[in-house]
Amino acid sequence: MNKVKEMDYLMNINGEWVGEDLDTLKVTNPANGEHVGTVPNGGEEEAQQAIEAAHEAFGSWSELTAYDRAGYLKKLHQLMLENQEELARIMTLEMGKPIHESRGEVNYAASFIEWFAEEGKRIYGETIPAHVSGKRLQVWKKPVGVVAAITPWNFPAAMLTRKIGPALAAGCTVLMKPSSESPLTAVKLMELCEKAGFPKGVVNLVTGSSSKIAKAIMENEKVRKITFTGSTEVGKILIKQSADQVKRLSLELGGHAPLIILDDANVDVAVKGVMASKFRNAGQTCICANRIYVQAGIYEEFVEKFSREVEKLKVGNGIDESVNVGPLINRDGLDKVNHHVQDAVSKGASVVTGGEVITEGEGVFFSPTVIKDVDQSMVVMQEETFGPVAPIQKIDSEAEAVHLANNTPYGLAAYVFTENVARGTRVIEQLNFGIVGWNDGAPSAAQVPFGGMKESGMGREGGHEGIDAFVESQYVSIGME
Repeated sequence: MNKVKEMDYLMNINGEWVGEDLDTLKVTNPANGEHVGTVPNGGEEEAQQAIEAAHEAFGSWSELTAYDRAGYLKKLHQLMLENQEELARIMTLEMGKPIHESRGEVNYAASFIEWFAEEGKRIYGETIPAHVSGKRLQVWKKPVGVVAAITPWNFPAAMLTRKIGPALAAGCTVLMKPSSESPLTAVKLMELCEKAGFPKGVVNLVTGSSSKIAKAIMENEKVRKITFTGSTEVGKILIKQSADQVKRLSLELGGHAPLIILDDANVDVAVKGVMASKFRNAGQTCICANRIYVQAGIYEEFVEKFSREVEKLKVGNGIDESVNVGPLINRDGLDKVNHHVQDAVSKGASVVTGGEVITEGEGVFFSPTVIKDVDQSMVVMQEETFGPVAPIQKIDSEAEAVHLANNTPYGLAAYVFTENVARGTRVIEQLNFGIVGWNDGAPSAAQVPFGGMKESGMGREGGHEGIDAFVESQYVSIGME
């Protein structure tokens, strides 16, 4: 990788590695507080340079055939798989997730590049029957232009490729702005883009101050599209800022996912599903189960079996192959998780297992936790925890479950466990969430649309819908007489 000194990294603008003269941002491993690397603390000037580079490259890149652009993407896909271990190690060191999860994320991230390499060949226009003789009516599809991709720390590879894959395939050029908590994975991906041969300016990477870089992005009219994954609060700010230039937006925002287990569910299947959903990335995922509602008839059985599995989880430094749950990203995240647990206990909930801050040097760990007898008065059922805490509330009916599940401003993901097809269909039809896992705790895939309803965002990523966000429909009426 491109380093100024050991483990220090640069950003890339117009095909050049730059930023050695800037102040730096330090990246530390949340498992032990050790220094992992530094990146340039770029701002408005660097963002403007990247925007100009992307704007200049747009003309030639957009004029390539979809097959030519697919060739570059396929090469990037190949390089990502060849460099899986290095990417995974960087990811684990900078943000803590277990190494086996990081390897899985690299594969997941690469799958978006592969999918959109092919999907770019299927951006179809239309010929529409004319209302009068002597005319031909057509719809052409054109790339929207320069795209700014702003991504979070928790999935530093997949959140980037899910955005730049369709953008590049559609003929757009991009500016990547990764989180300052985990920017090193993005640097490595930028290096692979360079090795894949992308022309100068087609892909640019800027690291540094989010507020300053975002200001440049939102004020520059050459940026026509913003694709952002992050908090609802920041998403609302971007919506307001985009209004001045009517920039196009794709927003994947906060979630507070309910998981409903009805009394005809297979309890063992439900336990497996909740384990897959809840504790991945130490519960720091936007679609992980945050509120678990279990019908009274199987409540005690589920709590017992689920807690038994949770107690088997090993917490520690993610670089250890045997670890299941890594650290939280920082002290603020740890404090929030601890507050949620303590609030629940103070209001009558019981900790079945876990519930403790784990002190291990400079590490930021919280034990995998199961809380039972929770209710709606508790913060943990009202706010997204973003940690390894599973609060379980007893419910009496599917109607109650649906009401509680929908009683939130968010609508990203939900989960339902039932063996009754009619019942499952009925419940899901009433749930206001963009993603639903039915007897499935891991519903994500490159070929399906990912996104939320209500305050969880707008637009969809992945699937054939994922590329639509990066093209404009141009209607053409042709006079033939």
